[in-house]
Amino acid sequence: MSKEKIILTSPEIAALWSHYIQFSATTCFYKHFLHHMVDEDIQLLVERTLSFETKKMQEIAAILEEETFPIPHGFTDQDIQLETPRLFSDLFALSFVYRVGQLHVPTLATNLTKVARTDVFQFFLNCQQEATQLYKDAIDLMLKKGIYDRPPKMPYPTKVEYISPEEHFLGSWFGEKRPLHAMELSEIFFAIERNCIGILLMMGLLQVTSDVELKQYFLKGKKLSEKQVEVLNKVLKDEEQIGNIPVSIEVTDSTVPPFSEKLMAFLVTTTTSTGLYLMSYALSMTMRKDLNAKYIALIAEIAEFGLEGFQLLIKRGWMEKPPQPINRKNLYR
Repeated sequence: MSKEKIILTSPEIAALWSHYIQFSATTCFYKHFLHHMVDEDIQLLVERTLSFETKKMQEIAAILEEETFPIPHGFTDQDIQLETPRLFSDLFALSFVYRVGQLHVPTLATNLTKVARTDVFQFFLNCQQEATQLYKDAIDLMLKKGIYDRPPKMPYPTKVEYISPEEHFLGSWFGEKRPLHAMELSEIFFAIERNCIGILLMMGLLQVTSDVELKQYFLKGKKLSEKQVEVLNKVLKDEEQIGNIPVSIEVTDSTVPPFSEKLMAFLVTTTTSTGLYLMSYALSMTMRKDLNAKYIALIAEIAEFGLEGFQLLIKRGWMEKPPQPINRKNLYR
């Protein structure tokens, strides 16, 4: 007796579809980096990352073809110009691989909890394992190159304690506040770190963009990232912690665009969506009222900026429509 074919569920379709497009975008950046790469250690890591994402795109395409499901257009070599001057340094390329790894590892792990079909589950399991190894290798190489900023340290507690009502652990809007706990410190540090990388990315894209509307959008994004760094660094400094300071040495003075406007706008909008999710997660880990208020205000600004990006993509005809079920209401008419 023949087995009935198990079709893809909506979470499986969503995971495969979105990862194909994301991989197609980041591979364009790796190709630009490699065309100008000098550092052999970083070159090897970027080559491995490019090979990993290219292979996974092929595997996704094979699964979708088997289902007679349309393969997304995503991004191709038409979206990059390899003969343009270098825009980012080798160290930025390493930071980019590290940052992409920070996004891939938790996203792939989350997808593992949403898929069930054997081949799709195995695909995301393999993806997650390989992406985790690449992320670890990126951290190791950043440590070797001296560009990995270690998060704040703290003395170990000497015993287990419980929160007492007298402590006012949630704090007040004004006046003296308790020190930040480990989870709060961690989320503040990584929010600053990812926005520092975002500032450098925006600087590069601003230099090579001639489109007035895109330039205004990227400038707004740069200012938003700078604001997040400023607000959260002040929180650290108020806690007698050393803040992070973004540097600009990883961006060259080139004004020739190596990427299509569609690719640049997509990358900014996508990373903004991820930033919104991560800032919301940071809010959920926070137990101090004043810090909650800062996060809520920043989340509102990030959401507004992200919405503007999606509207821009749609207006330009650059945004692929995500897979949707049948609209039954239209059939009822």
